[in-house]
Amino acid sequence: MFIQAAGFALLAAVSPTALLVMAVYLGSAEPRRTALLYVTGAVLMSVVMAVGVLILIRATGLNQPRQHTPRYGLRLGLGLLTLAGTAFVALRRRPLSADPARPQGFISRLAAQPAPVSAFVSGLVLFAPSVTFIAAIQVVATAQEGVPVTAVALVTVVAISAAIVWLPLAAYLAAPDATARRLKALNGWLRAHGRMLLVTALLIVGIWLVTNGALGLLTQ
Repeated sequence: MFIQAAGFALLAAVSPTALLVMAVYLGSAEPRRTALLYVTGAVLMSVVMAVGVLILIRATGLNQPRQHTPRYGLRLGLGLLTLAGTAFVALRRRPLSADPARPQGFISRLAAQPAPVSAFVSGLVLFAPSVTFIAAIQVVATAQEGVPVTAVALVTVVAISAAIVWLPLAAYLAAPDATARRLKALNGWLRAHGRMLLVTALLIVGIWLVTNGALGLLTQ
C-alpha cells in the first residue's frame, strides 16, 4: 500500500508551475516569509483534501470488499479523466510559461507582486487535489489498515506530493545563493521540457488507472 500510494504522490508532485512560482517567491523582497506562506498554503490544502477524500471514500463504503465494482469503476473513471487531461496538456498551443520565471494565468497575477497573502493563496490554488493525488489517497483509503498506519500513510502522501515546494524552501534556508542559482538554471530547463515532463507523468498515471480499473471490473 505504501509503495503504491507513494508512487502516485510522487507523480502528483510533478508540477513545473508550482516550482516556477516558488522561484518567483524566493526572489521576492521577503523571500523566507513569502515562500514559507506559499508552502503553508500548499500543505494545508493537501492535508485538508487528503482527510476529506479519505473520509468520503470510507463514509460511502468504497473501501469495503462488497463495493468492488464501484471502487474499480472509480479508478477507471479517474484514469479516463487523467488521459483526457493528458491530451489537453499535450495539444494546447499556449506554452507552459512564456517566461521561465513567470507562470501564466491566474497564478501569474498572484505572483506578479509577491506578497505573503498572495503566496498563501497561490499555495491553496496550485495544490487543489489533482487526479494523481486523489488516486494516492484512494489507495490509502481502500487499504484495510488501522488508524496509525493510515495516518502515517496520509502524512507520507502529503509530504511527497508537496515536496516540489518544501524541498526548495529547505534548500534555500540552508544555502540561499546556491539554491537561487540552481532554481534559475532549472527554470530554464522547465521552460523547454516542463510540458513533456507533465504529459509523461499524466500518461503513466492514466494508463495505470485505466488498466487497474478495467481489470478489477473484469475479474469481479
